[in-house]
Amino acid sequence: MLQDKVYKGTTTVGVVCRDGVVMATERRATMGHFIASRRAKKIYKISDRVAMTTAGSVGDAQFLVRLIRVEMNLYEIKKEEKPSVKAIATMTSNLLNSVRYFPYLVQLLIGGIDERGNSIFSIDPIGGAIEEMDVVATGSGSPMAYGILEDLYSEDMDVNQGVELAVRAVHSAMKRDSGSGDGIDAVKITHEGYYELSKEEVEKIVSKFRK
Repeated sequence: MLQDKVYKGTTTVGVVCRDGVVMATERRATMGHFIASRRAKKIYKISDRVAMTTAGSVGDAQFLVRLIRVEMNLYEIKKEEKPSVKAIATMTSNLLNSVRYFPYLVQLLIGGIDERGNSIFSIDPIGGAIEEMDVVATGSGSPMAYGILEDLYSEDMDVNQGVELAVRAVHSAMKRDSGSGDGIDAVKITHEGYYELSKEEVEKIVSKFRK
Protein backbone atom coordinates (compact mmCIF):
# COMPACT_ATOMS: atom_id res chain seq x y z
CA MET A 1 0.00 0.00 0.00
CA LEU A 2 1.09 3.59 -0.67
CA GLN A 3 0.75 4.54 2.99
CA ASP A 4 3.42 1.96 3.86
CA LYS A 5 5.87 3.59 1.41
CA VAL A 6 5.83 7.14 2.77
CA TYR A 7 7.64 8.58 5.76
CA LYS A 8 5.32 8.69 8.75
CA GLY A 9 5.10 8.16 12.49
CA THR A 10 5.11 11.27 14.64
CA THR A 11 4.28 13.05 17.86
CA THR A 12 3.40 16.74 17.72
CA VAL A 13 1.87 18.82 20.50
CA GLY A 14 0.47 22.31 20.95
CA VAL A 15 -0.19 24.20 24.18
CA VAL A 16 -2.22 27.42 24.49
CA CYS A 17 -0.74 29.59 27.27
CA ARG A 18 -1.88 32.85 28.80
CA ASP A 19 0.88 34.82 27.05
CA GLY A 20 1.37 32.81 23.86
CA VAL A 21 1.47 29.36 22.36
CA VAL A 22 3.99 26.51 22.42
CA MET A 23 4.46 23.81 19.79
CA ALA A 24 6.80 20.82 19.87
CA THR A 25 7.64 17.74 17.81
CA GLU A 26 10.15 14.93 17.70
CA ARG A 27 12.41 14.18 14.71
CA ARG A 28 11.95 10.56 13.63
CA ALA A 29 10.47 9.60 10.26
CA THR A 30 9.61 5.97 9.56
CA MET A 31 8.67 3.81 6.59
CA GLY A 32 6.74 0.93 8.12
CA HIS A 33 9.10 -0.52 10.72
CA PHE A 34 12.16 1.13 9.16
CA ILE A 35 13.59 4.35 10.64
CA ALA A 36 14.06 6.39 7.46
CA SER A 37 15.36 9.59 9.06
CA ARG A 38 16.49 10.80 12.47
CA ARG A 39 16.45 14.47 11.48
CA ALA A 40 13.00 14.99 9.98
CA LYS A 41 11.75 18.56 10.32
CA LYS A 42 8.16 18.64 11.54
CA ILE A 43 7.72 22.21 12.75
CA TYR A 44 7.82 25.18 10.38
CA LYS A 45 7.76 28.95 10.76
CA ILE A 46 4.87 30.21 8.62
CA SER A 47 5.13 33.88 9.61
CA ASP A 48 6.61 36.06 12.35
CA ARG A 49 4.10 34.77 14.90
CA VAL A 50 2.64 31.61 13.37
CA ALA A 51 4.01 28.05 13.25
CA MET A 52 2.79 24.77 11.78
CA THR A 53 3.54 21.21 12.86
CA THR A 54 3.10 18.23 10.60
CA ALA A 55 2.27 14.57 11.16
CA GLY A 56 2.12 12.06 8.34
CA SER A 57 3.86 12.08 4.95
CA VAL A 58 7.02 14.21 4.99
CA GLY A 59 6.80 14.89 1.25
CA ASP A 60 3.18 16.05 1.45
CA ALA A 61 3.98 18.20 4.49
CA GLN A 62 6.92 19.94 2.84
CA PHE A 63 4.87 20.70 -0.28
CA LEU A 64 2.01 22.08 1.80
CA VAL A 65 4.36 24.36 3.76
CA ARG A 66 5.58 25.91 0.52
CA LEU A 67 2.04 26.24 -0.82
CA ILE A 68 0.67 27.79 2.37
CA ARG A 69 3.47 30.36 2.43
CA VAL A 70 2.64 31.35 -1.15
CA GLU A 71 -1.08 31.61 -0.36
CA MET A 72 -0.31 33.71 2.70
CA ASN A 73 1.81 36.11 0.64
CA LEU A 74 -1.01 36.44 -1.90
CA TYR A 75 -3.43 37.16 0.96
CA GLU A 76 -1.18 39.97 2.20
CA ILE A 77 -1.00 41.50 -1.29
CA LYS A 78 -4.76 41.36 -1.86
CA LYS A 79 -5.89 42.38 1.64
CA GLU A 80 -2.93 44.65 2.46
CA GLU A 81 -2.74 43.08 5.90
CA LYS A 82 -1.24 40.00 7.48
CA PRO A 83 -3.62 37.04 7.80
CA SER A 84 -4.77 36.00 11.27
CA VAL A 85 -4.06 32.52 12.61
CA LYS A 86 -7.68 31.62 11.86
CA ALA A 87 -7.37 32.92 8.29
CA ILE A 88 -4.26 30.77 7.70
CA ALA A 89 -6.04 27.76 9.17
CA THR A 90 -9.07 28.42 6.95
CA MET A 91 -6.91 28.75 3.84
CA THR A 92 -5.23 25.45 4.69
CA SER A 93 -8.55 23.77 5.42
CA ASN A 94 -10.00 24.90 2.08
CA LEU A 95 -6.89 23.70 0.26
CA LEU A 96 -7.07 20.23 1.81
CA ASN A 97 -10.81 19.98 1.24
CA SER A 98 -10.39 20.83 -2.44
CA VAL A 99 -8.35 17.63 -2.94
CA ARG A 100 -10.27 15.43 -0.49
CA TYR A 101 -10.66 12.56 -2.99
CA PHE A 102 -6.84 12.35 -3.33
CA PRO A 103 -5.86 13.73 0.08
CA TYR A 104 -2.50 14.79 1.37
CA LEU A 105 -1.49 12.25 4.04
CA VAL A 106 -1.03 14.78 6.82
CA GLN A 107 -2.50 16.08 10.04
CA LEU A 108 -1.53 19.64 10.86
CA LEU A 109 -1.42 22.02 13.80
CA ILE A 110 -1.35 25.75 13.03
CA GLY A 111 -0.80 28.02 16.01
CA GLY A 112 0.30 31.52 16.89
CA ILE A 113 -0.67 34.99 18.04
CA ASP A 114 -2.65 37.75 16.36
CA GLU A 115 -4.98 40.59 17.32
CA ARG A 116 -7.66 38.21 18.56
CA GLY A 117 -5.29 36.41 20.92
CA ASN A 118 -3.49 33.07 21.16
CA SER A 119 -4.85 30.13 19.20
CA ILE A 120 -4.06 26.69 17.81
CA PHE A 121 -6.06 24.91 15.10
CA SER A 122 -5.88 21.20 14.30
CA ILE A 123 -6.59 20.28 10.67
CA ASP A 124 -7.29 16.78 9.38
CA PRO A 125 -6.36 15.40 5.90
CA ILE A 126 -9.65 16.42 4.27
CA GLY A 127 -9.79 19.91 5.70
CA GLY A 128 -11.72 19.62 8.95
CA ALA A 129 -10.46 22.40 11.24
CA ILE A 130 -10.99 22.65 15.00
CA GLU A 131 -9.79 25.44 17.26
CA GLU A 132 -8.11 23.87 20.29
CA MET A 133 -8.63 25.85 23.49
CA ASP A 134 -5.94 24.27 25.68
CA VAL A 135 -3.81 21.32 24.52
CA VAL A 136 -3.67 19.11 21.44
CA ALA A 137 -1.52 16.26 20.15
CA THR A 138 -1.35 14.51 16.79
CA GLY A 139 0.42 11.52 15.31
CA SER A 140 1.13 7.97 16.38
CA GLY A 141 2.48 9.05 19.77
CA SER A 142 -0.47 11.30 20.63
CA PRO A 143 -2.17 8.90 23.09
CA MET A 144 0.92 8.92 25.31
CA ALA A 145 1.38 12.66 24.92
CA TYR A 146 -2.22 13.36 25.92
CA GLY A 147 -1.68 11.51 29.20
CA ILE A 148 0.90 14.12 30.21
CA LEU A 149 -0.82 17.13 28.65
CA GLU A 150 -4.21 16.59 30.23
CA ASP A 151 -2.76 15.71 33.63
CA LEU A 152 -0.43 18.70 33.99
CA TYR A 153 -2.00 21.50 31.90
CA SER A 154 -3.20 24.67 33.61
CA GLU A 155 -4.90 27.50 31.73
CA ASP A 156 -2.90 30.14 33.60
CA MET A 157 0.54 28.71 32.71
CA ASP A 158 2.96 30.96 30.82
CA VAL A 159 4.96 29.97 27.73
CA ASN A 160 8.00 28.88 29.74
CA GLN A 161 5.83 26.47 31.72
CA GLY A 162 4.14 25.49 28.47
CA VAL A 163 7.50 24.64 26.90
CA GLU A 164 8.32 22.31 29.79
CA LEU A 165 4.92 20.65 29.46
CA ALA A 166 5.18 20.22 25.68
CA VAL A 167 8.71 18.82 25.85
CA ARG A 168 7.71 16.45 28.62
CA ALA A 169 4.72 15.22 26.61
CA VAL A 170 6.80 14.54 23.50
CA HIS A 171 9.53 12.90 25.57
CA SER A 172 6.94 10.60 27.17
CA ALA A 173 5.59 9.61 23.75
CA MET A 174 9.11 8.86 22.49
CA LYS A 175 9.57 6.31 25.26
CA ARG A 176 6.58 4.21 24.14
CA ASP A 177 5.89 4.96 20.47
CA SER A 178 8.31 3.39 17.97
CA GLY A 179 7.39 6.01 15.36
CA SER A 180 8.64 8.86 17.58
CA GLY A 181 12.16 9.61 18.71
CA ASP A 182 15.62 11.06 17.97
CA GLY A 183 15.30 14.43 19.68
CA ILE A 184 12.79 17.21 20.22
CA ASP A 185 12.16 20.54 18.49
CA ALA A 186 10.14 23.19 20.31
CA VAL A 187 9.10 26.79 19.68
CA LYS A 188 7.32 29.41 21.74
CA ILE A 189 5.43 32.31 20.18
CA THR A 190 4.58 35.46 22.11
CA HIS A 191 3.91 39.10 21.25
CA GLU A 192 7.68 39.53 21.37
CA GLY A 193 8.07 37.11 18.46
CA TYR A 194 8.91 33.57 17.41
CA TYR A 195 11.58 31.73 19.37
CA GLU A 196 13.00 28.30 18.60
CA LEU A 197 14.66 26.53 21.49
CA SER A 198 18.21 25.31 21.02
CA LYS A 199 19.20 21.68 21.43
CA GLU A 200 20.88 22.59 24.73
CA GLU A 201 17.77 24.33 26.05
CA VAL A 202 15.61 21.31 25.24
CA GLU A 203 18.11 18.93 26.83
CA LYS A 204 18.15 21.04 30.00
CA ILE A 205 14.36 20.70 30.25
CA VAL A 206 14.45 16.94 29.60
CA SER A 207 17.07 16.47 32.31
CA LYS A 208 14.57 17.71 34.91
CA PHE A 209 12.30 14.70 34.54
CA ARG A 210 14.51 12.06 32.93
CA LYS A 211 14.78 8.87 34.99
